[in-house]
Amino acid sequence: MGSLPAYDTLPTPHDPPLTAIVIGAGLGGCAAAIALHHHGHRVLCVLDKVRVFGRLGDSLGLGQNAFDLLEKWGCDVEEIKRIGNQAPNMTIRRWHDGKPLATQPLMDMAGYIGHRGDYHDVFLSWVRNRGIDIRMGSEVVAFEDTYPQPSITLKSGDILHADIIVAADGIKSLARPLVLGSKDDPKSSGYACYRAFFKPTAAQRADDFLNKYMRDGDCVNFWIGPDLHLVQNTLRGGEEFNWIITHKDDGDVPESWFQEGDMNEVRRLVQTLDPEIRGIVTATEHCLDWKICYREPLCTWVSPISHRIVLLGDSCHAHLPTSAQGASQAVESAGVLAVCLNQIEDRSEVRVATKAYEKLRFPRTRASQTNGEDLRDRWHGALKGEGERQIDPESVKIRNRWLYAFDAEEDAVGRWGEVRRVVDEELKSGVVKPLC
Repeated sequence: MGSLPAYDTLPTPHDPPLTAIVIGAGLGGCAAAIALHHHGHRVLCVLDKVRVFGRLGDSLGLGQNAFDLLEKWGCDVEEIKRIGNQAPNMTIRRWHDGKPLATQPLMDMAGYIGHRGDYHDVFLSWVRNRGIDIRMGSEVVAFEDTYPQPSITLKSGDILHADIIVAADGIKSLARPLVLGSKDDPKSSGYACYRAFFKPTAAQRADDFLNKYMRDGDCVNFWIGPDLHLVQNTLRGGEEFNWIITHKDDGDVPESWFQEGDMNEVRRLVQTLDPEIRGIVTATEHCLDWKICYREPLCTWVSPISHRIVLLGDSCHAHLPTSAQGASQAVESAGVLAVCLNQIEDRSEVRVATKAYEKLRFPRTRASQTNGEDLRDRWHGALKGEGERQIDPESVKIRNRWLYAFDAEEDAVGRWGEVRRVVDEELKSGVVKPLC
């Protein structure tokens, strides 16, 4: 991992190039930096408040819609594919006995599923290979939505300016209240996830009761039941094991990736689970408890005065785990933003580009989000009152394939004229139609 494939960045119509600062060096922020760089813009820096990244999280999927854009931007996507799950298919099973209900290609869900931390390392290397400065330990404490250039203030006291500031700073975005003009509190979805990712011991892998899903290379399985489901994912031929249980939860624990889970409660939840997967779950020593929160779709992703501070990724379109599209949609948004900035004639029109960006992206990301909600509801309702009823395999299959045959950049270029006309009229009249 590390060598930059030979490719040419695209010429920019702006002389000098537009400048950008990206806040957040997660997958969305990295994608934004790479896309902006590829389209000829000058990325001054990518900022993140943490000093060192750990191997955080667990499984993450990237779809073909993301791979196609990354490859276009000169990224060696084989680096991702090599460390992702190599299973050709996934199986959806009945909760209590593991009976297969449907089998479909793994690419129908999320393309390659890998560890979030491993994928993040690759994205970071792509950014660094382009000579883009990643400034760790740089916490943003304030924004100034000023024209012609907005600014940010760091905890260190430094003040930075750019033609555009991209806030890819996640679900707890500091920029979102500025954009919305009010505080945006999370709401409970009524669900939570227990999540675990670990390396099974040699004894566990040798135990016939525990190792069914570790012995034959990579595999992905889902067990669905009334109001809950379990995802199992192995990596590196079973050397790493991941399970996620999504279940009903009305608890008041704040959203966090670091909340320790109660394995006794997990063991209670899985008492009726298929014994062939229950063993390895109950043998797990530690897990995390992630309360799934959501926020209402935003009425705008762009700051109100200069229109030059924009939200991207989880800061404006966070997805449920069942969507398997959160990272992929952030990649798409990065490409569309970069394309829109190259459609304008000079830097005085940055606001046209950012307003067009949000109008182009909102319907697509909203459809992707609701796709994940639909899958969760279908899975959680499929076996209610099942009795002797035969389950139609199509009723429980993942329906993500329609998302993949889409080039977000080509779509943006093709629709630019019509969207620009709408934006120009709104900016001229001062009456801006909210996204929702």
